[in-house]
Amino acid sequence: MDSPSASTSRDWPDIPYPEWKDTAATLQLWMQIVGKVRLALTPWLNHSWQVPLYVTSRGLDTSPIPYGARTFDIAFDFQDHVLTIATSEGSRRELKLEPQTVADFQARLMETLGSLNIAVNIYEIPSEIPNAIPFRDDRIHRAYDRDAAHRFWRALVQVDRVFKLFRTGFIGKCSPVHFFWGSFDLAVTRFSGRRAPLHPGGVPGVSDDVTREAYSHEVSSAGFWPGGNGIDYPAFYSYAYPTPDDFKRQPVEPDAAFFSEALGEFLLPYDAVRTAAAPDSTLLVFLQSSYEAAATTARWDREALECPLGQPGVPRPLDGRRHWAA
Repeated sequence: MDSPSASTSRDWPDIPYPEWKDTAATLQLWMQIVGKVRLALTPWLNHSWQVPLYVTSRGLDTSPIPYGARTFDIAFDFQDHVLTIATSEGSRRELKLEPQTVADFQARLMETLGSLNIAVNIYEIPSEIPNAIPFRDDRIHRAYDRDAAHRFWRALVQVDRVFKLFRTGFIGKCSPVHFFWGSFDLAVTRFSGRRAPLHPGGVPGVSDDVTREAYSHEVSSAGFWPGGNGIDYPAFYSYAYPTPDDFKRQPVEPDAAFFSEALGEFLLPYDAVRTAAAPDSTLLVFLQSSYEAAATTARWDREALECPLGQPGVPRPLDGRRHWAA
């Protein structure tokens, strides 16, 4: 049996944003509907960690959602191109992922949940999208390109895997690796442990209370966008909140990484990772160097917060050594 090995460029699909932006826009809205079902039924967890989706070996999943004494989960399957709803009682329903309006997607999902005796009302305004159309009225967004959706998920599989490895090098508070349906990005966030100044809020479709609770403490956050949000290509990002004065002047690797004045964060084009001789190491270098830019300029207690990257089956050493290597 072959042992696992690092990825090559063949494992990272090409996902040119202009070619699938209509499908991406539709998927974001479909995922918001599913995410808002989870939001409506799940007890609040710090930094809105109760609402994201999670990358699976078939797509993206809510994880179990409580409903009285039962649970159910909703999953986007990008191999068979179906939306599945499964309950803890053994019931299962499938809806085809195919071109359809956002309004029709919501109606079909709610009807299917009703057939499982699950009643839920969601907030109809999309999050983090300026001038958004309420879901029930949106008959504009309807694109679904099966191949593009599949390639997007394959990219998420690779990114999720490397983000999870990066997460093991930190013993302070750290988020799971999770997919936020509002901003349509996969993210992982490290915390210094210190309180942050009050966030100004102002995010479209999101209450200031939610935003301020999300940014209640100092963070260094990294993530992956498939495109949009001010850029017309897929990219990795890394930012700090609050932003230290010298953050943008710190050296961040690899050479393709740069600081975006417009977005206020470091960016690394996805294609710089996809086409690299060693994609995993290339991405890890960006994650680590951009984190160090934040932690150094904000004077985090790095000695207390960092640890070696994890290894399968090997407990973390307790000798206080701090080490990182791609």
